[in-house]
Amino acid sequence: MFSAFYDALYLNFVKDDRWHYLTNGLKVTLIVTLFSALMGVVLGFVVAIIRSTYENTGRMKIANKLCGLYLTVIRGTPVVVQLMIIYFVIFASVRIDKTLTAIIAFGINSGAYQAEIFRSGINSVPKGQFEAGRSLGFNYGQTMVHIIMPQAFRVVVPTLCNEYITLLKETSVAGYIALEDLTKGGDIIRSRTYSAFLPLIAVALIYLIMVLALTKLVSVLERRLSRGTRR
Repeated sequence: MFSAFYDALYLNFVKDDRWHYLTNGLKVTLIVTLFSALMGVVLGFVVAIIRSTYENTGRMKIANKLCGLYLTVIRGTPVVVQLMIIYFVIFASVRIDKTLTAIIAFGINSGAYQAEIFRSGINSVPKGQFEAGRSLGFNYGQTMVHIIMPQAFRVVVPTLCNEYITLLKETSVAGYIALEDLTKGGDIIRSRTYSAFLPLIAVALIYLIMVLALTKLVSVLERRLSRGTRR
C-alpha cells in the first residue's frame, strides 16, 4: 500500500517536475489576489465616498446612480461570468495578458463588495461626528478625512480581511480563461497522469493552508483592534 502511494506521489509530482505546475500556479494565484485586492480597495473606496456623500449631502446624484448600477450588476452576476465577458467579449480583439485580465475582472468584482464594506463603516460612525467636524471649522471633505475615515477604518478592517480571503478562493475560477493558476496547475497534472485524487487534494490543501493562515492573521488583528478600542 505504501509502495503504491509512493508511486502515485512520484507520478503526480516528481516525474517531469510536475510539482512546478503547483508552484507556478500558486505564484499566479497570489499575484492575481494581491493586485485585485488593491484595485478593489481603490475602486471600493471611491464608490463608498460617492454614495456616502450623496446620502449625507444630496450631492453627486448622477455619480451615485452610476455607482448603484455598478453594484447591482456586479453583485448580481457570477464572478466567473464577469471574467469570461471581460476576456472573451470586452478584450476579444485586443492582445492582453491573461493575468492582467484576471486582475481587472476580480478587482472590479471585489471593488463592489469592498464599496459596501467601506460604506457600512462610514455609516457606523455617529452623525454627531460630522457636527463635531463642522464645529472645528472643517468642511465635509476635511471631516471625512480627519474624523470619519479613521474611525470607519477601524470598524471595517476585519471585514475587509475576510473579503480578501473570499477573493483568494474566488480566483480559482481563473482557469476558465486558460490562466494557469493554482487550480489549473492541479488540473494540468490530472490531465497528464489521469489521476485526479492527489493533484486536486494537493490544491485543496494549499488553499486550506493559505486560508487558515490568513484567518489567523485576521483574528490577531481583531484582538489588537479591540484592545485599542477599549483603551
